[in-house]
Amino acid sequence: MDVTAATEEIDAVLDALGTTVIAERSLLETVLLGVLARGHVLFEDVPGTGKTLIARSTARALGLSFSRVQFTPDLLPADVTGTHIYNEGTGEFEFSPGPVFANVVLADEINRAPPKTQAALLEAMEEGQVTVDGETHALPEPFFVLATQNPVEMAGTFELPEAQVDRFLVKTAIGYPDEAGEVELLRRRAAREARSPETEEVLSAERVRALQTVPETVRVDEDLLAYLVAIARATRQRSTCSVGVSPRGTQRLFEAVRARAVLSGREFVTPDDVKAIAPAVCAHRLVLTPDAAVENVEKRSVVADVLDSVPVPTV
Repeated sequence: MDVTAATEEIDAVLDALGTTVIAERSLLETVLLGVLARGHVLFEDVPGTGKTLIARSTARALGLSFSRVQFTPDLLPADVTGTHIYNEGTGEFEFSPGPVFANVVLADEINRAPPKTQAALLEAMEEGQVTVDGETHALPEPFFVLATQNPVEMAGTFELPEAQVDRFLVKTAIGYPDEAGEVELLRRRAAREARSPETEEVLSAERVRALQTVPETVRVDEDLLAYLVAIARATRQRSTCSVGVSPRGTQRLFEAVRARAVLSGREFVTPDDVKAIAPAVCAHRLVLTPDAAVENVEKRSVVADVLDSVPVPTV
């Protein structure tokens, strides 16, 4: 599949999602960017903004299997990955897959689960496999985690460790729709009997796997490689940051900008691709100093300052 064909298929998916979800097209593009770049997406937003609907609709439009895990303080790792169950007929223990065995997994309110259960997702997100009782089981391909967390209510929550946050390709928020969007939400609800809308199935798992190979063909010139590295290194030198973007974060930024070029229908990356996606890819990887945290310095503003200070290559 070439870039032009990939862009056409992505546009068809975005159009299908637009008939179901009231959200900015750029937000839906960010979700699909995660799928294209074989990464994962973290939503941090208040309840009721459509996070579950976006995840379910995306899976439906892509023709992928979907499962939802409601994270709670008493959730065990086996509740996510699966466990062995005794089969009386065969007299043997058989593996019963958990909800993580789906193409698209919604980890709802992931910060409500204890660290041990959160860690159960680490291997799945990074390696595409889970290990239960010493046995390794491969997850279906493609595999995509869309996690949510509520930034308002902190009682009974466990903050995600930096190692796990770093596993997410992008972190974004949905926000409230504008007045016209909220009216359209009610208009669509009045026109159907079901409470939730149904999205048209556009692609299949096979087509999605083909789409994921397209960013590998996108050209990134040497000066843009140096630009990506300069941005990452500049975050490590900021006085407001105790930890900047890691080398793994640099690689994820490289993968994300190639995916964004495909979304834009180009076979090459431009500096605009980097500027557009860098805040969503880099901000959540920063660890602020205690002084910066007390002063309520926003991580995205740190990335914005870095983008302003690093010289942009001429392409």
